[in-house]
Amino acid sequence: MSVSLKVLAATALIAAAGCTSVLAPALKPNVRTEATALRDGAYMLDKDHAALLFGIDHLGFSTFTGRFERFDVSLDFDADNPQAARIEAVIDMTSLDIANDEFAATLMGPDWFDAGAYPEASFRSTAITLTGDNSGEMIGEMTLHGVTAPVSFEVTFNGGGRDRLRGAYIVGFSTRAMIDRTAFGVSRFSGLITDAVEITIEAEFIQK
Repeated sequence: MSVSLKVLAATALIAAAGCTSVLAPALKPNVRTEATALRDGAYMLDKDHAALLFGIDHLGFSTFTGRFERFDVSLDFDADNPQAARIEAVIDMTSLDIANDEFAATLMGPDWFDAGAYPEASFRSTAITLTGDNSGEMIGEMTLHGVTAPVSFEVTFNGGGRDRLRGAYIVGFSTRAMIDRTAFGVSRFSGLITDAVEITIEAEFIQK
């Protein structure tokens, strides 16, 4: 690249950075956490701004943490009857990421998740109870490792607002649940490694 082109590119970058700093206050969404900020309608997951993680105590030394890279969640909400909201999720169990490909293959093998036989996990809400102005409990049925069992999630509504960058109305949630892996038939080293597994989901949804 010639000197003149390098100067031009650097100037363009500086100008873009300056424009961003000037526009930032106008682009930043007004995120509101009151109940009215969760509007009626069907929502789809913004997969670019979502994370599904799990953590399990490893012999008392640390919390072993992993995540699934591919999953989808749908939300259907009625402001007049929030307890009737419907949430459905599907997780690709072959998308496990623990930053160690060899060990991930072991965990996806028959002694653990057995993703070859059970490539998907799913969740479907059956009841929602409001526990605060922006919190609730979501109960539903989770299917994992070929077994379906009830699971309860603590849900926090982080807020909703119009996002000019995405050109859509967005709502965000944080959810957590504690499950017993042996209830789903994942019992390898039970008693040595704890059976309790914490599931954490951070998700943003786009109103359709």
